[in-house]
Amino acid sequence: MPRPSEQQRPQGSRLRERLFEVVFESDTLAGRLFDLGLLWAIILSIAAVILASIPAIARSWGPTLKIAEWVFTIVFSIEYVLRFVSVRNPTRYAGSFFGLVDLAAILPGYIDLLIPGAQSLLVVRVLRLLRVFRLLKLGRYLGEAEILLTAVRASRPKIIVFLTFVFAVVIIVGALMYLVESGSAGFESIPSSMYWAIVTLCTVGYGDVVPLTPLGKAIASLLMIMGYGVIAVPTGIVSVELARVSNLPVSGQACPACTRSGHAVDATHCKFCGALLNPQLDAARDTVPPDQA
Repeated sequence: MPRPSEQQRPQGSRLRERLFEVVFESDTLAGRLFDLGLLWAIILSIAAVILASIPAIARSWGPTLKIAEWVFTIVFSIEYVLRFVSVRNPTRYAGSFFGLVDLAAILPGYIDLLIPGAQSLLVVRVLRLLRVFRLLKLGRYLGEAEILLTAVRASRPKIIVFLTFVFAVVIIVGALMYLVESGSAGFESIPSSMYWAIVTLCTVGYGDVVPLTPLGKAIASLLMIMGYGVIAVPTGIVSVELARVSNLPVSGQACPACTRSGHAVDATHCKFCGALLNPQLDAARDTVPPDQA
């Protein structure tokens, strides 16, 4: 005989839990197939957007690309609805990063439908470019992406301190070059001198602004050498955290409240929002079987 908690749980709740496992998690075969299908849809839709921007291809294959775009819009619309109805808090999902990305993936198609013949309008053309943001949907399906984001978050305090130091160097060097190169083109003010300092420190080397005095060239040489540290130091900080996080086993389970994944295998609560990862199991443990009542 099933426990009272199983009898009292509405059938719709069971269906929603199953739907959540398929749509948000990758631990089941159905979930992996769902993710694989969407991966191909995202890649093909991005390819269609890129091809449609080539005039020769747009003239020859315009109708076909238009049909393909509508097919992808319908597929992503179904995905959005499934995600919206399967989460515990639909409003929270709609306002989350990936919720907004999912919405941006389908919005241009419906704008074209509601405003026919308005493709030449600048606003509509900009909105249609939102299709490119479908590329961000790939982050949800790449397991290593969550590991990288976790490492970056753990490195954030050290990186902020380092960037603060870099910003201070830019201000000091900008002010110094303003004095040293006074009157030279590109060094008419401290902000313009700071622009030169940023370009030099990042080893970009546009060449539009160059120092003319010997002292200015000496400062530029030192700044170029320091520029390698701008890349090396943050890379080293993130690499250490990445090595640490990579050794921690994670599951493919997603939080039913915030839909984020990347939790430890033995985790009971979401590390992002604190919600229970398996509320139905906790409810079952608290329920006394009828034969012990």
